[in-house]
Amino acid sequence: MMTMIQNDNPCGRLIFALDLSEDFAGIMAWVRRLKDRVGMFKVGKELFTRFGPPIVEAIKNEGAEVFLDLKFHDIPSTVAHAAEGAVRLGVRMFNVHALGGEEMMRAAVHTASQRANESGQSAPIVLAVTVLTSLSEGDLAEIGFSLRVPDLVSRLAILAKKAGIHGVVCSPQEIGLLRPQVGDDFFIVTPGVRGGNSVPGDDQKRTLSAREAIAAGADYLVVGRPIRWAPNPEAAADALAAEIGKGLEDRKQCQPSTA
Repeated sequence: MMTMIQNDNPCGRLIFALDLSEDFAGIMAWVRRLKDRVGMFKVGKELFTRFGPPIVEAIKNEGAEVFLDLKFHDIPSTVAHAAEGAVRLGVRMFNVHALGGEEMMRAAVHTASQRANESGQSAPIVLAVTVLTSLSEGDLAEIGFSLRVPDLVSRLAILAKKAGIHGVVCSPQEIGLLRPQVGDDFFIVTPGVRGGNSVPGDDQKRTLSAREAIAAGADYLVVGRPIRWAPNPEAAADALAAEIGKGLEDRKQCQPSTA
């Protein structure tokens, strides 16, 4: 059975993106440095193609959780086998591309759940990527999409929920659009979160602050460069967690009273 968020611990909602160029020892130094300040570590294509499953195992051996960000996108049977592999790795979360279609997404989440049940594990959270946060309206038009970004994100998120997917990855700017459409029992995981300072070489185009993203309804925030390139990464992580806490308070204040 998939485990939902069980408390409002702000740092537990922070995912640090381990998209780093260091060697194995350097990567693990970051894990040890931040494992008490973040809820998960994101292992993406850069890291996984370089170090493979041992990097996931090493992170878990430190007592930390892993978001495997490989964005599976292939025929349904291939993605189903990849999902089974993710469960075998013991990751807390992994993702697929919603553009792979309903059958592919359904195969991924069904196989992950089945494999987890067979092995006595908690099933991982399976997410669908809607529209990459690096893409703008112009980029989509160039690719051939006639829908605007919000409309495409909305369509893909609704399709993902129909397929049994547990949540989506989307830009912070689509959170307010999606939350009423998908309900409160559907995860929204948000990259493209920025602090008060600019990030050199930034390729994220649809961003918000951590406080704004959480207040709008995000469940988890994926943050890399604002922590990694900060003069004091630990302090930067703590500051983001504090922003998340404020965002949670903002969200509570906006909720209608049940009295």
